[in-house]
Amino acid sequence: MTIYIDVLIILNVYVNFFLLRITAKLTGAPLKPVRCAAASFYGSLFSLLILAPQLPLAVNTAIKLAAAVTVVIAAFGVHGVKSLVKNSAAFYGTNFLLAGAVYGVYTWLKPSFIHFSNSFFYIDFSLVILIISTAVLYFIVSMLRRFGGYSADEEFSVVIRIKDKLMKFDGLADTGNALVDFFSGKPVIVCPREMEDSLPDTVKKRIIPLNTVSGDDLMWIFCPDETLIIRSSNERKAVDVMIGLGDTQGKAIFSPKII
Repeated sequence: MTIYIDVLIILNVYVNFFLLRITAKLTGAPLKPVRCAAASFYGSLFSLLILAPQLPLAVNTAIKLAAAVTVVIAAFGVHGVKSLVKNSAAFYGTNFLLAGAVYGVYTWLKPSFIHFSNSFFYIDFSLVILIISTAVLYFIVSMLRRFGGYSADEEFSVVIRIKDKLMKFDGLADTGNALVDFFSGKPVIVCPREMEDSLPDTVKKRIIPLNTVSGDDLMWIFCPDETLIIRSSNERKAVDVMIGLGDTQGKAIFSPKII
C-alpha cells in the first residue's frame, strides 16, 4: 500500500482532536480549541513511526506513553501531578481502545485499505466514514457523562481561583440553571453577588442577558483562572465555566450537566 504523508498527518490530526475532546469529557479538564488543534498536530507527527521498521514492544510502548504525556501537556497544560496522570491515562486509554479496535478489524478481515505498524494505522478510505465513526464515539461518551447521574441530596463545594486568590462556596446542582455564555459557549455558575467586592481590579467583567421567573434581567459574568467542583466523595473535577454574580443565598449554583 502506498502511504501518503499528507493524508497520514491529516488523518491523525483529526483522530487526535477527537480523542482529546473525549479525554476532556472523561476528566472534565478545560480544553481550548486552539490548544487542542495544536496538540493534535504535534501528536500526529508520532504517526510517522508507521514508516519505520518494526520496533520492539517495550520501545513502542515507551514512545506511545511519552507521546500521550507530551500531547496532554500541550493540550491541557500542567496543573499538578494528579491532573497530569489522570489526563494522560484517559488519553492513552482512548488511543489504546481505538488502536485495538482497528487492529482487531485488521487481523480479522485483512482489509486492503488498512495498514497497521508500530501501533499506528493508516486508512485509505473516505474521510466521511472516519468523521461518522469518531462522531458516534464522541456522542456515546457525551451521553455516558450526561447520564452518569448524581444524588439529589449530594453536597458539593465550588472552589474558584482568580490569580492567587481562592474563594470557596457551598455548591448547589440545580437543573434550573441553564445559563450559557453566548459568546464563549461556556456554562455559567452563579455565585453570590458579594464576591464582587473580593475580585482583583484586573478582572474583566461583562454583561449577559438572562430569563428568570420574574422576567428578563442582566448579569455580570467573568472568566476565572480555575474552577473546581468537589463532590461529597472528595472527587474533584475541573470545569471550564464562566462565573456569574447573583442573589444565591451564599451558594454557587451550577447545572448538573457540568458534572
